[in-house]
Amino acid sequence: MSRLFLIRHAQASFLEEDYDKLSNLGEEQAHLLGEYWAQQNLQFDRVCTGPRRRQIHTAQIVAEEFRRTSKPFPEALTTAEFDEYDGENVLRRALPGLLEKSQRARELYRPLEEGSSSNDRSKNFQRLFEWVITKWVGGELAVPGVETWPEFCARVNRGISHFVSQCGHGATAAIFCSGGPIAVAVQRALHLSPQDTLRVMWMSRNASYTDFLFSGDRFTLSEFNAFPHLEDPSLLTYR
Repeated sequence: MSRLFLIRHAQASFLEEDYDKLSNLGEEQAHLLGEYWAQQNLQFDRVCTGPRRRQIHTAQIVAEEFRRTSKPFPEALTTAEFDEYDGENVLRRALPGLLEKSQRARELYRPLEEGSSSNDRSKNFQRLFEWVITKWVGGELAVPGVETWPEFCARVNRGISHFVSQCGHGATAAIFCSGGPIAVAVQRALHLSPQDTLRVMWMSRNASYTDFLFSGDRFTLSEFNAFPHLEDPSLLTYR
């Protein structure tokens, strides 16, 4: 059997102008992951990342920790199939129409309009975002010009199939990506419904890893959303 880790990127800069960069906390999370794996003498044969800066930078920091202790770490390939779904555009394009037609949308949006602390704003945004994305995944919401949820899942599955086909027997490989591709991989292993896949996606923590075993057509979940390297509760984040 071969082993595949899917790593969710470390914390990005949520609610800042440039979301697609790691926060200071995110950099610390990534360093701790690399340090932990290096201490565990984990050896990777193949590594790739999605195309987002937050995904690539997480992999780079993990590699730094391996090399700092003179342990090898493969050069990461960037693979477009492991990009996240375009939730930002789904929300941006769908929200005006939803606010016009849906009382629930207005109720969820109002706290963001009124302003609040950073922590409250993050929670309020997440409630609105999850409500909109749930409608989109369920097919209740069409957003022209944006990749659909089935198209996103098909893209990620193509990427996984191609990636694992290039891994030799007994290999250990890693993909640095985001919560969406991780949830699709769990769906692949457990044959989940779209809504259950979405619930899995919301659970994935920053800089956590999910572990699969694979051989031929077999693709099995071994461990989900693991973060033994993040012992301090203040390091546990979802965004």
